[in-house]
Amino acid sequence: MTTDIVVIGAGLTGLTTAYTLARKGREVLVLERMERAGGQIQTHSEDGFVFESGPNTGVVSVPEVAELMQDLQETSGGKCRLEVAPASSKRRLIWKGKKFHALPSGPVSAVTTPLFTMADKFRILAEPWRKKGDDSDESVGSLARRRLGKSFVDYAVDPFLSGVYAGNPDTLVTRFALPKLYNLEQDYGSFIRGAIAKSRIPKTERDKKATKKVFSAEGGLGNITKAMADYLGNRILLGLNDIEVMPQDGLWNISYTDANGITQQIKCNKVVTTCGAYSLPALLPFVDEDTMSKVNNLRYSPVVEISVGVKDTKGLEFQAFGGLVPSKEEKKVLGILFPSACFKGRAPEGGALFSYFIGGMKHAELLDYSDEQLTAIAEEYFHSMLKFPDSVKPDFIRIFRHRKAIPQYEITSGERFEAIERLQNQYKGLIIAGNLRDGIGMAHRIKQAADVADIILRND
Repeated sequence: MTTDIVVIGAGLTGLTTAYTLARKGREVLVLERMERAGGQIQTHSEDGFVFESGPNTGVVSVPEVAELMQDLQETSGGKCRLEVAPASSKRRLIWKGKKFHALPSGPVSAVTTPLFTMADKFRILAEPWRKKGDDSDESVGSLARRRLGKSFVDYAVDPFLSGVYAGNPDTLVTRFALPKLYNLEQDYGSFIRGAIAKSRIPKTERDKKATKKVFSAEGGLGNITKAMADYLGNRILLGLNDIEVMPQDGLWNISYTDANGITQQIKCNKVVTTCGAYSLPALLPFVDEDTMSKVNNLRYSPVVEISVGVKDTKGLEFQAFGGLVPSKEEKKVLGILFPSACFKGRAPEGGALFSYFIGGMKHAELLDYSDEQLTAIAEEYFHSMLKFPDSVKPDFIRIFRHRKAIPQYEITSGERFEAIERLQNQYKGLIIAGNLRDGIGMAHRIKQAADVADIILRND
C-alpha cells in the first residue's frame, strides 16, 4: 500500500491532524493499536447518566478549538455541537478544614478568603513590585512561593496543578508546564502587571474566538472524536500491533500486524506520530539510543477516575465547576468535578454527576487499590465532602484506571524538545507530535494538530 501521509495514533491529536488534512483534500491514513478511535477520550451512557472516563472538559483558549467545532458541526450534520459551561461553573472550590471554600475571583474575595494567610494577602498585593527571578528552570512551586507566598502555593497552586497535571508543583518547571505564567514575569516583571498589559492588547476577530470558556460537546466529548472518525471512515485502521516506522529510499516504510495477524506494509512521504513517549522506542527503532533516551525521558502521573451518580440530590446544590483538594489537607482525592453543573443531560432531572480524581504523582500507590477500597473512598467523600446524609447512597459508581494519564513537564523537558527538533530536521517527513510536547490540555492538542497540518500543507 502507498499513501501520502500516515498518522500514528487515533487520539484527539491524531484524529484532528488527519481530519484537518483530509478536509484540505490530502491523502491520509491513520493507524491505531486500539480497537476504537478516540484515545483517552471516551463517553459512557448509563441509566440516565452521561459520563467521561478520560478528560471531562477543555477550555476554548485558542481560536482553533472554536474553528474545529464549527467545522465538525457542518461535517457531522449537526451531530457534533460545541457546548460551553454556564457562568455559574466559573466558581472553583478549594477544600480547607472541613468544607469547600470559593477560590477568590477578585480583590474583595482575595482579601476576605480564609484560604490564604494575612501576610500572604499583603504579599499578593505587593507582587507587582517584587524582583524578577533569574532561574530559567525554576519550579512552579518555587516561583509562586517567591512572588505570592506559601499559603498561596498550598491552597491555590498545589490544587490547581493537581487538577491539571495531577502533579507536584515543586517538580513541574514553570517555563515548560505553565509557559504563559513564566513569560508574564519575564516579559513584564510581574504576573499582575503582565495580565493588565496583555488585557489591553487589541484582539483580532479571530482572537475573539478564544473565549476562555469551559467546553465539551453536546452529549459528551466522545462525540468530537466520533465525528472526526466518522468523517475519516476507512482511512482509519484499528486493532494493529507491532507498528514500526523505518526510513527507506527517501520515503517511509511502515510495517504492522493487522487485526487478522497478517503483516502489512505501507510506503508514504510523511509520517506523524501522536502516541505517548513510552511507545516511541519500539515505533521508531532507527533512532539511536542516546537520542531516544532524551525523547523518552518524561514521567506520567497515574490517575484513577471515579464517576459517581445520584438520581436525587435531596435539595443539595452544586453550582460550581468542582472542588480541588490541596495536598496539605491529606485526603485521598485530588478533586471532585461537578459535570452535571457544567453541561446539560449529564444526570437525570434532580440528580447530579460527580467525577473524582485520585492518585497523581504524590500518591501513585492509590492506583493499585482494589475496586472495593476505591468504592469505599468514593462513598466516604460522598458524605464527608459533598455533604450527602448517611441515608443517601450513590446510585452508581464506575472506576477507571489510567497508569500513564498525564505527562509531567519537568526539568528534562528542554532536552526532550531539543531532541525532537533535531530528529525532525534530520529525517525529512517525520513529525513527532502528541502530548510529550506543546502542552497537555485539549486546546493544546487541537492547536498542535492544526499547526502540524499547516506545516505539511505549506511545505508541499
